[in-house]
Amino acid sequence: MSTLALGVALFLLANLVVALVAAARGPTPADRMLTALLFGSTGTAVMVLLAASGGVAPLIDVALVLALLAAIGGIAFAKRAWHAEGNDHD
Repeated sequence: MSTLALGVALFLLANLVVALVAAARGPTPADRMLTALLFGSTGTAVMVLLAASGGVAPLIDVALVLALLAAIGGIAFAKRAWHAEGNDHD
């Protein structure tokens, strides 16, 4: 693994640690969902970085699945929040 790739990977891991602290302190479910989306996108970036630098091609498949799950989770949360908000006004 090159020095640049190692630096980027460490930066992304530090980003995940900050997101974990934010998730623990997040006062609303929306804050926690945004943190979960950050985990999905950052995890995808780490997997692609490891696949590119280490020559492990199956990690790209894992990264794509992680990105897809994060997107589906975000859509499901938004749909649930939208319906909950609509029911409060009735």
